[in-house]
Amino acid sequence: MKTSKIIAAAALSLLAVAGANAETYDGVHPLTTAASRADVQGSAVAAARAGNAYGDAANAGVETVASTANRATVREEAVAAAHNPLQSLDRRAFYRDQVPAAYNKPKVSFTRQAAL
Repeated sequence: MKTSKIIAAAALSLLAVAGANAETYDGVHPLTTAASRADVQGSAVAAARAGNAYGDAANAGVETVASTANRATVREEAVAAAHNPLQSLDRRAFYRDQVPAAYNKPKVSFTRQAAL
């Protein structure tokens, strides 16, 4: 049984040696461009200013959004959201994702209106 393991190991080592291919080292490749530093720098600046040519919205230009909301209405909603102390409450900020009862948002809103 010991000889069969030695023969199997020898066969595997022969396969490994036969399958190994080594690359030759050619040294540092010589520079093959004829462009000067100024030309390369100018094209790099132009490419940087051109933006991402492979992006989704690279050639879309300025996109307009048609809004039906009134500016005053949007401002009122933003102020109301900013003054809501529970507006940015995140369940992941609490132990085992359980929001304490003190932080639960009320289900029914009781607002008072001025009497006329």
